[in-house]
Amino acid sequence: MKRDPSTPNGAAAENALELAIGREIRNFRLRMNLTIAELAKLAGLSPGMLSKIENGNTSPSLATLRSLSRALNIPVTAFFRKYEEERNASFVRSGEGLVIERRGTRAGHQYQLLGHTVGKSISVEPYLITLTEKSEIFPLFQHPGMEFIHMLEGSMLYLHGDKSYRLNPGDSLFFDADTTHGPEELFQLPIRFLSVIVSPRFSE
Repeated sequence: MKRDPSTPNGAAAENALELAIGREIRNFRLRMNLTIAELAKLAGLSPGMLSKIENGNTSPSLATLRSLSRALNIPVTAFFRKYEEERNASFVRSGEGLVIERRGTRAGHQYQLLGHTVGKSISVEPYLITLTEKSEIFPLFQHPGMEFIHMLEGSMLYLHGDKSYRLNPGDSLFFDADTTHGPEELFQLPIRFLSVIVSPRFSE
């Protein structure tokens, strides 16, 4: 995740999220009677980095959260649960979505998390995705749940399983995210589209 210091409201919201995530990681670690050094080793992190994350002094990437969730044997969404329980609505101003580092970011793909909520049985994650550079290798994804994408700008060919779909502004695609999917060919840049991922919340 990246912080934009030019947006104080967004920075404050992100800091609150960092603190909430850090507290949850610490709580889960203590429940398992693990030291910082022990959990860091299980997750492939340095003790110093884990300490910063637990204290809310740094924003962990999605890959780091996944490593920690595997080490603790819990879903990634568990780290957000307490943060979301304190809110009845999630409001994000234009340009203030949290920038999430996922595969593809380095290839000019930006993922802005516009909110996050965890219900009793599902997790919902809305993203604004922007593609600004063509790449010979496109990231493909596969994860539990369903996904809905709606094109806002640009044009691309989107792969889902063994089928490809030409998406233009106003077009939508709703699909099973368990099947491999992702951009296959970019025709007109920049490309902007909404992506809403709905996934089951597994019991801990």
